Amino acid sequence: MSNEDLTCRTYVVPQLHTAGWQRAPHSIVEQYTFTDGRIIVAGSTARRKDGKRADYLLRYTTDAPIAVVEAKAEYKRPGDGLQQAKDYAAILDLKFAYATNGHGIVEFDFLTGVERELDVFPTPAELWARLQTGSGLAPELAQKLLTPAERLSGRPPRYYQEIAITRVITAILKGQDRLLLTLATGTGKTVVAFQICWKLWQMRWTRTGEYRRPKILFLADRAVLVDDPKDKTFAPFGEARIKIEGGDVPLSRDLYFATYQALAEDERRTGRYRAFPPEFFDLVIIDECHRGSASDESNWREILAYFQPAVHLGMTATPKRDDNVDTYSYFGEPLYTYSLRQGIEDGFLAPYRVQRVLTSADALGWRPSADDLDRYGRAIPDSEYHTPNFERQVALRARTEAIARHLTDYLKATDRFAKTIVFCVDQDHALEMRRALTTLNADLVQRQPNYVVRITSDEGDIGRGLLDDFKDVDEPTPVIVTTSQLLTTGVDIPTCKNVVLARVITAMTEFKQIIGRGTRVREDYGKLSFTILDYTGSATQLFADPAFDGEPVRVLQQTIDDMGETVAEELETEASEAEQAQQDVLAERRDVPYEVAALPRKFYFDGGQVEILAQLVYELDIDGTQLRVVSLTEYAGGRVRALVTSAEDLREQWVDPTRRAAIIRGLEERGVSVADLASALGQLEADPFDLLCHVAFHASLRTRRERADRVRRERSDLLSQYSAQARAVLDDLLEKYATHGMEQLSIPDALKVPPISRHGNIREIIGIFGSAEQLRAAVDELQRQLYAA
Repeated sequence: MSNEDLTCRTYVVPQLHTAGWQRAPHSIVEQYTFTDGRIIVAGSTARRKDGKRADYLLRYTTDAPIAVVEAKAEYKRPGDGLQQAKDYAAILDLKFAYATNGHGIVEFDFLTGVERELDVFPTPAELWARLQTGSGLAPELAQKLLTPAERLSGRPPRYYQEIAITRVITAILKGQDRLLLTLATGTGKTVVAFQICWKLWQMRWTRTGEYRRPKILFLADRAVLVDDPKDKTFAPFGEARIKIEGGDVPLSRDLYFATYQALAEDERRTGRYRAFPPEFFDLVIIDECHRGSASDESNWREILAYFQPAVHLGMTATPKRDDNVDTYSYFGEPLYTYSLRQGIEDGFLAPYRVQRVLTSADALGWRPSADDLDRYGRAIPDSEYHTPNFERQVALRARTEAIARHLTDYLKATDRFAKTIVFCVDQDHALEMRRALTTLNADLVQRQPNYVVRITSDEGDIGRGLLDDFKDVDEPTPVIVTTSQLLTTGVDIPTCKNVVLARVITAMTEFKQIIGRGTRVREDYGKLSFTILDYTGSATQLFADPAFDGEPVRVLQQTIDDMGETVAEELETEASEAEQAQQDVLAERRDVPYEVAALPRKFYFDGGQVEILAQLVYELDIDGTQLRVVSLTEYAGGRVRALVTSAEDLREQWVDPTRRAAIIRGLEERGVSVADLASALGQLEADPFDLLCHVAFHASLRTRRERADRVRRERSDLLSQYSAQARAVLDDLLEKYATHGMEQLSIPDALKVPPISRHGNIREIIGIFGSAEQLRAAVDELQRQLYAA
């Protein structure tokens, strides 16, 4: 038992019990881990760091955390753990932090900013009274905050979800009527919305103060964003739910779900929202509210204006920027923000790498020859076409096939059943891409006809069925899905390991939504990270935007210049974000038959040749703040030098198995895998020590065989001091090292397998050397000589 554990058991827990923290509904959560731990990707492997953990979380009730306590060893000062307690309390949005060594107690009160020493811990009633006073809520309203969350339908809310829920309900109880939450894609906005509704429903809150169940409207702009919440997350509401689709709308339900389109007014009908009195709803939740619903000129704004008396809660994944300023003007600043960067840091979201792939058409542009005709016999206008023009003005079959070929090769080299979404310019482009990918993967399509599918609005019910299978971890297919707009937002696809950009994206709001298709973690599926394959430059351009949770280094432009790439300049003159979004919507809806009387809007050129010219790989660095171009050897060298000062320093630590393991672990936590480094250098037979010395200090490379032979040749005196049997054991260990690596010198495991096990069982082999200590000393000396200068 550690000194801190002894302090906890002997002093802290009894003191908390004495203060009343063991009696229901008040409770103590010991060793409260509130993050999953950041996922570290080292080459082709991934592992988690430890999650953040408080020694004690004090809960006034099950759903009302109120304080954290950090305990230090008895010999330390009481306040030594206070900064850590304050940090954890700030993250958890708690107002009281405590540190103790078992004898003294130090309190920090965030409400007053006062730090003071205490003899005993405050009682639950004392802390609740102070919190209630600080919140500014009347006692009867503060009591409503203790309404339990719904827990039968799944796991309890995560810490940031609890914060969001509490802040919204507190604001509602205070009388605020325009509210906003900004939560990164994949962090559970629907769960937060459900728990808010559940608590308000259970406490019988209404905006007028009338004691009854509230009337709530859940709005979104796509059917899937309404159907999934209604049928799954909000299922505990039972018969209180209803979706507004058509026909008469009953007024007897409590929870209504609708798309804007189902309620809105158009040239064919008056708005269905008028079936309700303006004051009917107490709360209106607007999911994905950045998608135009708060704009003054939006048709959807009339729905919000009609239900003006209700509390309006907007939910978005997108921080404030120029293209969603209307949203923030309408709802106000967010009550709480949980960013993509924070989600990755906490380990709730998957980290990513970006692979930028450059085709010859994108790098150099494409210009038709004088006699080039498209597939419909039309002369293609003479112009130089670049990335933003492809699939909008001219469709190059060779470019589509080059992208499909590269993607197929990538999947063959990694995992052919890693679920992949390919975002195309429009439905037609998605169809062309599906055809190309189907042809290139005919061996799998033959056995699994739905290995490659298109999912767009044209597929209707069939597409929705395919989407359900794609999201299902137990369904092996579809594996590759081509789409244009349908899957950009609000669709939970935890299985997605690859996000492929085959179209230019200029709007940050849409870009964040698309990237969100890959950020969900599914450990049981082996999904701990994801890859963005960018064939248009969109990702590397938009990741460099400061609004994307950090400011990545701008390395792509220099590389592109060296190759004559002009994509960046073309993007600067492309349509505005609003115009681009409108073009995408029109492209998604357009369905023009291929007839001479109604020729397609763009030109289709089926000839020519397009090749992949270059590839760059970008990874999110260990701090989660920048994308770096992966030159593994240079990056690894820098990380080695951050751990050791010289080759001699590395050698000194390397001969000690414990310190060697610490170095390897430290490199993995910084994203460096020794195995991947050996593969990148083409030196699979090299000793890891030599690999690290080579990339960090420019030392020459040696193979394990060379090191083993040198010991046999130059240190025969080391081996000659042992008996013939002992020398045979050591020689076999050297051979195992030369063939398989340093892990073969691990004692006693190495003694259990051939060829060493041929010398006898473990007891018999120890007897050959005289004792276990002598055996271990011989193996340790063998390791030291392997790495002697």
